[in-house]
Amino acid sequence: MADLEQNKRTVVEYYELAFNEHKPEEAVDKHVGPRYIQHNPQAPDGPEAFIAFVKAFPDMSVDIRRVIAEGDLVVTHGVVKFTAEDRGTVAVDIFRLEDGKVVEHWDVLQPWPEESANPHPMF
Repeated sequence: MADLEQNKRTVVEYYELAFNEHKPEEAVDKHVGPRYIQHNPQAPDGPEAFIAFVKAFPDMSVDIRRVIAEGDLVVTHGVVKFTAEDRGTVAVDIFRLEDGKVVEHWDVLQPWPEESANPHPMF
């Protein structure tokens, strides 16, 4: 049975190490399994492709606001910024883990709107 709390810690450390501390190689070494399957149509499979993606956006940051785990899946809900001035993109990232390592990733992205039809914030 999966250790849900440990899986959540793994995913948060993986993303924060890669994007906020700008250490994608270390993030991959510590937290990615023997393969990395990517479902984002703009990103190739493999840990090397993930490292290249992070390096292509050196000012990118991730602010994780929620983390949910079930079985071998961990879901984060947060804000991705490509620059400090960027309004941000709201992201839901889904990670699948095997043996405590990230092996698969999906994401759903939505630009942070300037106006809303309701009074509820994105978070």
